[in-house]
Amino acid sequence: MANEESRDDLSLEQIEDDTWGEPPADATKLVKTVHQLRRKPIGALSDADLRVLLAQKVGIDVLVPRVLALLERDPLLEGDFYPGDVLVAVLKVPVDYWSANQEQRARVERVIASIDHPDSQLQADIDKFRNQ
Repeated sequence: MANEESRDDLSLEQIEDDTWGEPPADATKLVKTVHQLRRKPIGALSDADLRVLLAQKVGIDVLVPRVLALLERDPLLEGDFYPGDVLVAVLKVPVDYWSANQEQRARVERVIASIDHPDSQLQADIDKFRNQ
């Protein structure tokens, strides 16, 4: 945990040592947002920022462990769309990540198990995650 805390003031670009530079002039708002968020210190990323980055499959190795710690406290953590949208972004992380990180996959399963009566859409996302 101390290692994680010491990285709070670093951005994804710094941690991953991968600078994307400025987005193209004709980039969509989403692309511009992702570029901006990669330069923001990870300790300053909001729940909505984390959801956006994970949904775009950006910074997964760095962000998933941080997000799991948040979800363990609040499984239906809301970014900016609906309760549980951060969990849904985690559930949609590529299967190869989970294959390589079984302990974290087990943490996701514990988060899922702590949710009483997920709505039908969340249940569908959970089922898809479990069946991949």
